[in-house]
Formats: sequence, structure tokens, C-alpha cells
Amino acid sequence: MTVPRGQNDFDWNGFDTAVYYAHNYLSLRDDDREIIERVGDHFAARLRDRQGLRGIDVGTGPNLYPALTMLPFCSTVTLFEHARTNLDWLFEQKDNGWPSWDDAWGQCWKVLSDLPVYQQFDDPQNRLVERADIQPGNVYELSPEKPYDVGTMFFVAESITERESEFRSGVDHFLDALVPGAPFAIAFMEHSAGYHVADHEFPATDIDGGTVRRCLATRVDDVQIERIKTGDKPLRDGYTGMLLALGRVNTDTKEGGPAI
Repeated sequence: MTVPRGQNDFDWNGFDTAVYYAHNYLSLRDDDREIIERVGDHFAARLRDRQGLRGIDVGTGPNLYPALTMLPFCSTVTLFEHARTNLDWLFEQKDNGWPSWDDAWGQCWKVLSDLPVYQQFDDPQNRLVERADIQPGNVYELSPEKPYDVGTMFFVAESITERESEFRSGVDHFLDALVPGAPFAIAFMEHSAGYHVADHEFPATDIDGGTVRRCLATRVDDVQIERIKTGDKPLRDGYTGMLLALGRVNTDTKEGGPAI
């Protein structure tokens, strides 16, 4: 029997950010478009006219669209990232005014701009320069002194380990970093068998909607878990679709909590 491998069994500093970015984000995929639309609707409804909040995106990598969905509501958006190569890419991008905007993120913002709150938000590219706060860290050690008001975590908890205990711990740490009642969006790869970036192998936890629902059951309120179809052009081999969980952290005393 093969023993599931954990996050520490993989070389995250060998993650080829440029290859991953080019493959995933240079063309806006239909599944990403649907996710952006649904998350934008969720935050627009939950946050309405609120401003000056503190947001966090856990495991950003070279994907800025989760941060963009929070941007109009936040004075700061923390981009929390583990891999050194991803951090280097983020710092270089921010220092140069997010040059990837023209190739990738502008098309994501155009999707969000169908909603008035995003349409009325001026100069998002430069606002992202001003408001993005890049922080190195490991999700299993995420424990902010002051919890965040809104958060996103896209394709992280199930894509850094083969162990379900670590998957659950990643989700718990993310939720524990948010204030009670905070709206959140979490995206997952469904039934992923792992993936390669250039010559490096990376892990996945085999999960489905039931796994996600059980993981969130005691932690969140008003959660909706939706399956996002891949269409005719899957991102890669070895997965069956994407899952999107939208809700808010429960306002009762938190149960469970980090296992690591």
C-alpha cells in the first residue's frame, strides 16, 4: 500500500511559476470565467457598500483574480504564498506595476465589471499595486494576530498534499484566519491525481463535493458548493472538474480547528 505523501515531501521552491502562469492564465478559460462571475456576485451581495476591509488570498501563486474579487472592498489584500519562486514572481510583478495585467488580469477584471461595484472601481491595476501586501508563509502556520474580514483560497488545500488530514488542516487554518461572519470563497480541484509543472511533480488529495461539505460542516454558514464543469478543454489530465464553496465563517464559537 502506498503511503500518502505530505506537503514537505515535495520541492515547492522548484515550482516553475512562468510555465504555470503561461499555461493557466494567458487565455481566460470558461471555467475560470464562471468562477470569477460567481465569486464576484457572492462578494458584491455579502459586502455591498463596505470598504476598508482586510482581505487575504491564501496560496496566491501567479493567480491574481481571487485578489481582484476582494479589491473594491479592501484597503489591503494580503497575498500569502509559500513557494519562493511564486513569491519572487509576485514581488517582481508588483514592483513593476503588474505588467501581467495586459496579458491576463485585465480580461478577468472585464468579467467582474459586469457588476456595478467593480465597474465603479477606478484604476484597479494601480489600486492592486497600492493595496497588495505580499507575505511569505505556510498555510499550516497561518495564524494572524488580527483575523481578516474576507478571504479566498483557490486550488491550494487539495493541491499541496496527498493526505486528507493535511487537506482538512489547510482548510481549517484558512477559516481560522477570518473573523466570524466573514464571507469567503474556496476553489478545489475535484478528484485530482496530482500534476506536473515543467519537470516537477506535485501532489493532490482526491476529494469530491462530499469531502468538502464534511470538511466545512461545523465551520461555516450559508455555504453553497457548486461543481464547475471543465468543458471540452480540460486544464490538464487527471481531474474531473472544479468545486467552488461560497459562504461565510459561522458566527458561533468555532469548532474543530487546525490539526497541525
